[in-house]
Amino acid sequence: MSDELTVTVDGTELRVASGTTILQAAKRAQSWIPTLCFDDRQAPFGACRVCMVAVEGAPKPLPACTTPCRDGMVIDTHDATSRRVATAVVELVLSELPNAPEPHTELAQIADRLDVTESRWPGEIHHEGHDFRHPYLAFQHELCISCGRCVRACDEVQGAFALTATGRGFHSNITAGLNAGFEDSSCVSCGACADTCPTDAITEITLLDGVVPQRSRNGSEGGRAKFRKRRRIASE
Repeated sequence: MSDELTVTVDGTELRVASGTTILQAAKRAQSWIPTLCFDDRQAPFGACRVCMVAVEGAPKPLPACTTPCRDGMVIDTHDATSRRVATAVVELVLSELPNAPEPHTELAQIADRLDVTESRWPGEIHHEGHDFRHPYLAFQHELCISCGRCVRACDEVQGAFALTATGRGFHSNITAGLNAGFEDSSCVSCGACADTCPTDAITEITLLDGVVPQRSRNGSEGGRAKFRKRRRIASE
């Protein structure tokens, strides 16, 4: 018995290996499917519901990142219902942020491709919460969208287990160690969390618009932190 399946993605028929997900098949067919919680270096998570697609015979859209292909499957990545779901999710995510995401971030690029310029649902937003205690990495908690990618990169890719999801619903976020910050956690400064983050909630300090901590003359942080400007590198 052959281990290959025949699937059709947006009119393009192709052969794929058994176990291939819809998202993987779509990439082979050069069909774009938006994702927020997906990173191909990690096990599929299926949390964000931005990657929904229509499958012939299915009563409702399916998540492309976690749904395996079956022989004869016909997939429509341009399905109007699926795109409405993706657009609504992105709008809801944007509605919680105090500022628009930086243009280079995945969230901003996905919003642009879905023609989402602003959210229809104004309401409570996350308050700024910054942690610049790590020598290389910065935490901007208000930009966290709880996609889980940083935690999974730390666990699955690096094996450091330094990050933890906290809270529920709107108040969910990410913390390092026992909420003591990166420096007091098992962080090994690999940067995997910053590399996968789609919003810059975790980013390298050298890439951050604005700030790195200035220590006082005696070497301590002390009181209210002071910051100095640092330019974003040219590649960004």
